[in-house]
Amino acid sequence: MPSRAADQRRVHRSVVFGVPLALLTAVVVTGTAVGAPTGSTDDGRSKDKGARVTATATLGDIPLGPFSNRLLPGTVRDDRGVDLGGIGSDIFPAGRKGEFWTVTDRGPNGQIKVDGKKRRTFPVPGFNPAIVKVRVSGRSVKVMDALPITTRSGKPVTGLPNQESRDEAPYTYNAQKPLSYDPNGLDTEGIVRAEDGSFWLVDEYGPSLVHVSARGKVIKRYVPKGLKLRGAGYPVSESLPAVLLHRKINRGFEGLALLPNGELVLAVQSPLSLPDGEAGDGSRTARLLRFSPRKQAVTAEYAYRFDPVGVVDPGEDDTSELKISSVVAVGRDRLLVEERTDKAARLQVVRLDRRADILGGRWDDAATRPSLEQLEDPAASGVPVLRKRLVVDLGTVDGVPGKIEGVARVDNRTLALINDNDFGMTDGPEAFDKHGRLVDSGIETSVTYVRLPRGL
Repeated sequence: MPSRAADQRRVHRSVVFGVPLALLTAVVVTGTAVGAPTGSTDDGRSKDKGARVTATATLGDIPLGPFSNRLLPGTVRDDRGVDLGGIGSDIFPAGRKGEFWTVTDRGPNGQIKVDGKKRRTFPVPGFNPAIVKVRVSGRSVKVMDALPITTRSGKPVTGLPNQESRDEAPYTYNAQKPLSYDPNGLDTEGIVRAEDGSFWLVDEYGPSLVHVSARGKVIKRYVPKGLKLRGAGYPVSESLPAVLLHRKINRGFEGLALLPNGELVLAVQSPLSLPDGEAGDGSRTARLLRFSPRKQAVTAEYAYRFDPVGVVDPGEDDTSELKISSVVAVGRDRLLVEERTDKAARLQVVRLDRRADILGGRWDDAATRPSLEQLEDPAASGVPVLRKRLVVDLGTVDGVPGKIEGVARVDNRTLALINDNDFGMTDGPEAFDKHGRLVDSGIETSVTYVRLPRGL
């Protein structure tokens, strides 16, 4: 017998279908936290006595098929009951109070084991990544506009992997049939908007930096030297350090910041797999890159050191769970960096000191042994690791959801956080019912405002 939630979903979808894009929002809300009480968390950490959640707004159910097909007609034949999600990959102020630019990732995806091996599934392979403008209105997040990311000719870029052997092989929702690779495909994450109205995005596949016009067309994609990406429907420039070819699968660029002078800072989500995956999984040293749009080149590189995983997320002992998901400019050379696992996050401030630049040195040589990632104490080995200062431990602030991937600076003491709900998907064959319809996780996309005790 269908559940009450399933009945409500069908009613909602029948009402929303055919409504103009500007109205494709639902007023599904959550309660607003009114402060973080003092004391200790269940894991023994002291709660942050100053930072507090001041408001929470939630994105309602928007059927993915109608949403996508209004942007690019005919791209999604069957959304399998999936709603719009994944816009929490990043968030950037759009100018007016409560308005933000967000970006989806590559779309609904999961993993299913077949004969003991994990296969990457894409249940809605026609989905195309999009830049989505939202407004926080009371306790709801409303979609104001959306731009599909396209090739120069206006074709979908898709969210499918680019290259065989380098990227995971894509499969259908049940992991039974392979899908085709797509050299245009993007797994978009960070987003900023330049003064000229164009957008800069980062992508996990390349990893790459992507310049997109104000209308959503890819102007140029910057990738590591030696990537040899062929067949893309837009210009591709091998302008990034070749060492980035050793990014961990699904852990390319995730954070992107726009400095006051117009330069960009790109964050690799996880330590590189140098010399192998085991070294990368055990490392706490990630990399930040500074890019000049004017020069179209990387101008600096920095070593960033994670805190121990048990400090970021008490109870977690797997170092490979550490990630950088968001970076935000808070001054000319100052950066807010989010260190996280899926359950917890801490925000640190670093200064991009010119003396800490390691670009073009021995640590960019993949043959260097030990590699930067293998060093147990990089500073003791002469690596100028960026100094950092803890701003807030979000894991101790009541009302902050899990898997925060986007952070925006609202004012000197207020941050807007957005979570990635993974389109309501979970891993495993149970993610879809016997009819091939999504069994939704129930996790919603939300924007959460956090007030800091002191200015940034």
